[in-house]
Amino acid sequence: MQPLSFKSHEKLSIKLTHQLAKGELRRLDLFFSLPKEMGINRNTLSETDYFNSAITGQRAYYTQGLHLPLLHTRFASRMKRSPEEYRTNLNLFAYQYIVALDTDIAEALVLEDSEYTHAFYDAAIVLAANSVTILKKMRRNAPNDVKLNSIFENVDNYLSWYTEQALLAMLAKKPRQSDYSQQRSDLLAICQQENQYRLDLNYNSTATLNDPNRISNKMRLLRRLIEHGVVFREHTTALGNITKKVVTGVATSLVMIVVLTLIIKTQGALSGLTSAMILTLSVIYGIREVFKEDFRNILWRWIRRGKPKWLRTLKDSVNQTEMAKQRIWLDYIRSAKLPQAAKELLARRHSQNQQSAVLLHYRLETKVANAEFQPGYETLEENLIFSLRPFARYLERGQGKLYEQNNDKIQKTSIERRYQINVVVAINQNSQQAQFERYKITLNRSGIVDIEHAGSYQPNAEEKPK
Repeated sequence: MQPLSFKSHEKLSIKLTHQLAKGELRRLDLFFSLPKEMGINRNTLSETDYFNSAITGQRAYYTQGLHLPLLHTRFASRMKRSPEEYRTNLNLFAYQYIVALDTDIAEALVLEDSEYTHAFYDAAIVLAANSVTILKKMRRNAPNDVKLNSIFENVDNYLSWYTEQALLAMLAKKPRQSDYSQQRSDLLAICQQENQYRLDLNYNSTATLNDPNRISNKMRLLRRLIEHGVVFREHTTALGNITKKVVTGVATSLVMIVVLTLIIKTQGALSGLTSAMILTLSVIYGIREVFKEDFRNILWRWIRRGKPKWLRTLKDSVNQTEMAKQRIWLDYIRSAKLPQAAKELLARRHSQNQQSAVLLHYRLETKVANAEFQPGYETLEENLIFSLRPFARYLERGQGKLYEQNNDKIQKTSIERRYQINVVVAINQNSQQAQFERYKITLNRSGIVDIEHAGSYQPNAEEKPK
């Protein structure tokens, strides 16, 4: 399968990440299998509401396999240019530094220390040293031009703060052990050095430093300034608006034809303005109001069946060059509309998990332009975030008790109700045969409990799902 990351994001969201090359055409399909007992359907959660409130994303330039040791040599040579180019290249450098630091920290956190190995702390010391080296080299090349100096200070301020926060967050996720007190102290010393560095340069006022909300909001603003020029500007439009107006007109016309026909027949049957005629006309107009909206919706869905609902244009935020176009579908579908590979993946579940479900289909078709990327980039990365909060809203709390016998005592344990959502992800690239992956998401009303890869289906090889 094409490189794809599918993982939990925050409490009740999932994040799908993939990369696209210049000139590439890719279709991405997600099939959400939602148990009917959750009570989610077209009437309780419309496709448009879910798209507008729960699906977000970010698209940016991406460099394959970027880690901290490779970072400075790859981007530092592009720093000395015109003011606008300097701003763009420095933002690219800072953004990729953040990505590289996050990548290395995530890899370090999966390592475990033992009596004989110091895997985590060794990796943490190395990445912290690399970070310090990169920041020192960047500061050594600080511009002398006043126009460029403010740009540099904003980036330097944020990278220093983010490095400190990232290292502290990493250490907070690992238990404190006396065996590694020296390594831990060295890492904390680096954090303190960065904090003191910002104090010495007066990057932030005392009032800002004394208020966690103010410093956090300021750094969020600096992050947005860094992302300018790296993250694409997007414009999403709903498709079929003109068609919808035409459908409304046609539906109204057809209903009125029926209504007028009934009125004419009523006048023929009941001559003169009688109470019976008034009552009959009232019933006719009441029926018209009841069925007009339903008829319009049926006609609209029939005309728009299988067609994209939204069009998104991605542009470089610096030079406004169009980088990609995306067509988006989101529909509730019947099981008969599922691809055969998706059916097979879902059919291989354990029998107790094969319950009746509602299927929600999200399709994203992306065509990347052959326009020039920013120097050093040939790939863009897309992060799609699907909030499951609209689904969790319909979940039952399901708190209960489990009783166990322990000798002569009875123990009582509180339990929570959990639900399982299956998601089948399919990638079709440049008209090649699609490849499928299935993921099991276990969640409750509070958050995602677990995400598990549960099998794959490829054209030439199959892996038996769980």
